[in-house]
Order: sequence, then structure tokens, then C-alpha cells
Amino acid sequence: MIYFWITLLILLNGCWLATVPFTLPGNWLMVITTCLFAWWQWDNGILGWPLLVTITALALIGELAEFFAGAGGAKKAGATWRGAAAAIAGAIFGAIFGTIILPVPLFGTMLGACFGAGLMTWTVERSAGKTKDQSVRSGVGAGKGVLIGTLSKFAVGCLIWLLIAIAAFRP
Repeated sequence: MIYFWITLLILLNGCWLATVPFTLPGNWLMVITTCLFAWWQWDNGILGWPLLVTITALALIGELAEFFAGAGGAKKAGATWRGAAAAIAGAIFGAIFGTIILPVPLFGTMLGACFGAGLMTWTVERSAGKTKDQSVRSGVGAGKGVLIGTLSKFAVGCLIWLLIAIAAFRP
């Protein structure tokens, strides 16, 4: 019966992983679900503290990568610190509005986050007196950064899922 529950955990975590590209907290949902499962099955010794600490640390790293990637992309493209901060806010609002305006799964959210970061950075840079070309370059850098950040978070999520699957089925 335990293999049924382990399989269910792995499948549920796969569903949580699928939410990461929608800028949802799928990595944290995998961590929470796995911690609850470990607590429930603690006497069986299936999942231990080293795994739980590792996946929590990885989820934090993925979250930080996603959060700061837009700002890093804008900064690398020559944006000011205000433009970089605008990339973070723009990505959040863009993801929300992109999901509403373009309700195509994954596409609307990702496009909205990238476009929102770029537009917000461009606006802030233009209002600070930068040239049109410099502002566009900063906005594109912010958009690329958001895309790279989300893909990085998804890659970390895949690693979390794989570690849980291996640990759950190891002898």
C-alpha cells in the first residue's frame, strides 16, 4: 500500500511542478506536500531530514532566481536601480494581467510577465531621461531576465521533483 501513496505523492508533485511556468508557487507546494507526506510516514523512514532541508533550500534558490532575474536582466542592459526595481513590479503585474487578457495556458502569463517587466522598465528609464534606444535596451533586458528567471525556477523544480522521486523509491 505504501507504493500507492508514494506514487500518488510523485504524481501530485508533478502537477505542482506544472504550475511553475504559470508563475505559481509550485516548488513550494511540492515542498509542503512532501513534508506532510514525510511527517505522515515518518515511522516508515521513507523521507528524511536531509531531503526535506535540501528541497526547501532549492525552492528558496529558485524563488530568488525568479524574483531577481528581471532586475538583473534590466541592470545588465544598462538600467538604473529604479529601472531594475520596476522590472520586478512590472513582472508581477504583467503576469496577472497577461493571465486575464490572454487566457491561453502558460502563454498569457509568461508573455504578460516578460512584457510587463519590459514595459515598466522602459517607462521608468524614459522618465529618468534616458534615450529611446537605451530605454528599449533596458526593457528588453528586463523581459529576457524574467523569462530566464522563470525557466531557472522551473529547472530547480524539476530537480526537486527528481530528488523526491529518487528518495521515495530508493530501497
